[in-house]
Amino acid sequence: MPPPLQAQRLLLSQRRLPPSHRRRFTPVSSLPSAPAKTLAPSSSILSIRESLLSGERTAAEITAEYLSRLRRTEPSVRSFIHVADADAEREAEELDRRIASEGQDAVGPLAGVLVGVKDNLCTANMPSTGGSRILDGYRPAYDATAVRRLREAGAIVVGKTNLDEFGMGSTTEGSGFQVTTNPWDDSRVPGGSSGGSASSVSARQCVVSLGSDTGGSVRQPASFCGVVGLKPTYGRVSRFGLMAYASSLDVVGCFGSSVVDTATILSVIAGHDKMDSTSSSHDVRDYKSELVPLDLLESKPLNGMRIGIIQETLGEGVETGVISSIRTAASHLEQLGSVVEEVSLPSFSLGLPAYYILASSEASSNLSRYDGIRYGRQVSADDFNELYGGSRANGLGHEVKMRILMGTYALSAGYYDAYYKRAQQVRTLVKKSFQEALERYDILISPAAPSAAYKIGEKINDPLAMYAGDIMTVNVNLAGLPALVVPCGFVDGGSAGLPVGLQMIGSPFSEGNLLRAGHIFEQTLQNISFVPPLLAES
Repeated sequence: MPPPLQAQRLLLSQRRLPPSHRRRFTPVSSLPSAPAKTLAPSSSILSIRESLLSGERTAAEITAEYLSRLRRTEPSVRSFIHVADADAEREAEELDRRIASEGQDAVGPLAGVLVGVKDNLCTANMPSTGGSRILDGYRPAYDATAVRRLREAGAIVVGKTNLDEFGMGSTTEGSGFQVTTNPWDDSRVPGGSSGGSASSVSARQCVVSLGSDTGGSVRQPASFCGVVGLKPTYGRVSRFGLMAYASSLDVVGCFGSSVVDTATILSVIAGHDKMDSTSSSHDVRDYKSELVPLDLLESKPLNGMRIGIIQETLGEGVETGVISSIRTAASHLEQLGSVVEEVSLPSFSLGLPAYYILASSEASSNLSRYDGIRYGRQVSADDFNELYGGSRANGLGHEVKMRILMGTYALSAGYYDAYYKRAQQVRTLVKKSFQEALERYDILISPAAPSAAYKIGEKINDPLAMYAGDIMTVNVNLAGLPALVVPCGFVDGGSAGLPVGLQMIGSPFSEGNLLRAGHIFEQTLQNISFVPPLLAES
């Protein structure tokens, strides 16, 4: 019998898509006068910049429009823990004065763009709670590096978005403050843990938003809410100012209503940071400039690209509607010129248990700082043990406590080798499996989640069922790879259907390749629009 790593190579197989699944799409660019209507999302960032620089609109008018929509939709969506509307209006007025006095060259590439920031990223002038009651009222003395870079580029931070406490959850029901709803159906979850960031972009309460992704916390909400979500390569974006959950897995990501907007944000926030020793010095490109507009696309714009569809993500436990949407998206990619084949990653199913051991172990260490003395609200007590225990018991939620206990157990004497060490060995297998597959394919694709958005409360009392929903995403974090989610279809549910996201996975620092493929894909989808009923009705 071959050793495990050799067995991995022997089992790594490829298979072309079965003919029965090759539902044909016609690329828009291949038809001179296509009868089908193309509803490709436009870039909100580019539109804002053009209207500002042309004098057609002022920053104050643009800000007022978004704030009006936010106030109208927030009572039902509840995306934000804190809204800095007065600060946003003041910054917009200052921007208008600067354009009037100094001209167009005085403003940055994100001038007038309203950004939502997940509340586990530090902001100097706003509360930063991590979605936890233990940090209620905490205001950092500094901005996270990603936030600082957005501000320096001219962006206006409109507020802090809701999340599962310290990023531990998949529904945003684990927030210590409120439950966020899905703009497509307010009886359903937006995903998590970056549910507030995804729902705020979906409801157009802000232009773009920042999130964090430890095991799928950008990609799964992007799929549930019908927006674009990007998880960069580990180290591509500085983690300085991000409240640590699992330091070897945490990544700052972003959301947008189009691939162009997402690419624009990545170009601003990416790059080495001396405050984060794990940040990479790999060159940062102008990702937006590499995206080809629809009218300049060739008839087969993905010609020569090899795409592998991960076989293990289309089997048992995945809803049939999701599988159908992904198969249809794969056929569309074939019509755009790429070669799409099924590929097996035998270690794929091993990633989920390994992830929860590693993430919980790191969390048990990282969250020890919230003790009522160094950080966190302090309870009155007669001795230190009561102070520590009381502050943590009253301030931390159930899910956080459970993961701290799991992580502490996995790291304890006598169990370290059985759990933590073995999970690290599985992580190595997952990395090697992806590496071998990406040596033969430019991109790997899969669903971003095994289902569309489910009902609020449906899985809150079944943590194992909720954890199982992360099966599509956690392996990417274990391997440190970049992944992009673009909306690709719908399944039945709600008043207008529920969106499904296609996950595209690439080699380290291949974000440009993913964004190009995702941009072509979203531009050439026909007769489909990802605008939630909440906006269509208004």
